[in-house]
Amino acid sequence: MGRLFGTDGVRGVANKELTPELAFNLGKAGASVLSKDGNRPVFVIGRDTRLSGDMLESALTAGILAVGGHVIKAGVIPTPAVAHLVKKYKADAGVVISASHNPFEYNGIKFFNGEGYKLDDKIEDKIEGIILAGIDSNMHQTGDAIGKCLDAGKDAQALYIEFLAETFEGNMEGMKIVLDCANGAAYETAPTVFRTLGAEVITIGCEPDGININDNIGSTHPELLQKTVVETGADMGLAYDGDADRLIVVDEKGQIIDGDKTICICAKMLKDEGLLDNNLVTATVMSNIGFHKYIKENVGADVNVTAVGDRYVLESMIENGCVIGGEQSGHIIFLNYTTTGDGTLSSLQFVKAVQKSGKKPSELAAEIEIYPQTLVNAKVANENKNDYLKDKEIQDYIAEIEEEMKGSGRVLIRPSGTEPLVRVMIEGEDIERINQLAEDLAKKISDKYM
Repeated sequence: MGRLFGTDGVRGVANKELTPELAFNLGKAGASVLSKDGNRPVFVIGRDTRLSGDMLESALTAGILAVGGHVIKAGVIPTPAVAHLVKKYKADAGVVISASHNPFEYNGIKFFNGEGYKLDDKIEDKIEGIILAGIDSNMHQTGDAIGKCLDAGKDAQALYIEFLAETFEGNMEGMKIVLDCANGAAYETAPTVFRTLGAEVITIGCEPDGININDNIGSTHPELLQKTVVETGADMGLAYDGDADRLIVVDEKGQIIDGDKTICICAKMLKDEGLLDNNLVTATVMSNIGFHKYIKENVGADVNVTAVGDRYVLESMIENGCVIGGEQSGHIIFLNYTTTGDGTLSSLQFVKAVQKSGKKPSELAAEIEIYPQTLVNAKVANENKNDYLKDKEIQDYIAEIEEEMKGSGRVLIRPSGTEPLVRVMIEGEDIERINQLAEDLAKKISDKYM
């Protein structure tokens, strides 16, 4: 068995790679590692709408109870809701059973600590080490030492909805909004909070059956949302992924507003309100050059750049005192409200920005010039994925490309973390030219290192 934890928990095909046996062991190992001074750890468990969710929830719960931990079951609820509820219930940890935007046959298990942040790598390593070493962390509890499922008190969904509504100033009366919940975890919470705030809500992707999560719908497939917004004359459309930690916006014309543009629009609102701490916005290396120009010229702020992945975005935000950051994919963190990406919260902030601007979403988006971007994969031998970094010929060619674009474009090359590929991304004003340059550069790398 190889390494279990990836960048976003343990994932795999349910009942094949992510088995109930593995879920049971994760529950046991997690509870034993997180036990403090002999006290029983309390876990909040939430899941999305996948068919395998019941199976994995039951196995995970059994593992935690076997070690003497207690469990609060939050039911079907977005990932960021678990991060919030861990703090609300004063629990020791949260666990989300979801594979995010992946097809229904996949599932995943990821942990949050008692502050609502993803577990530190060192703690994940301890949990993983126990399982891979085959150590029985059951401790063979008997009698009243066995854990139990605790009463959550007020409905978990209601607590989360209440929290979301409190992050929005005013109301949405007179607004018509289409919500695409991807047949996933937000299918009840998101429509409820928008209706609570007075919006007329049209829903799609709100009829989960266990197998239709992310199926040609949601943030990775917004085509139906685009069509519905135009046909209904809505003010905008908002799409989430399966566990509702991402947001993709569709304007009133049916045009997509990606994460880069959404962050720009919300960062401008925060700056105008005097809430953009340290005049800083966090983004990954994949953020468009147009994003950087808008933040500098229109927001008057700097961009802190991190590696790809919400974990790295969050780490940088905390380290540098930044309140907003995220990725093109729509994973956006508002650190003054929450500790992780939250699609519903991000959409509420976007609506707030639209209202405060007095403009339509399409008008706000048009203020941000997104440069054409092309991505070409160079096939290489796996052991040679980093050799281009020291190759003078390759580096000189990259310098030639950047000189040609003279500040109106950029080159980004990074090795794939999972495949024998080097990814070549070029941005610039002329799409045909950057396509040719990317193909040429990828060929040079492949020819030398395949």
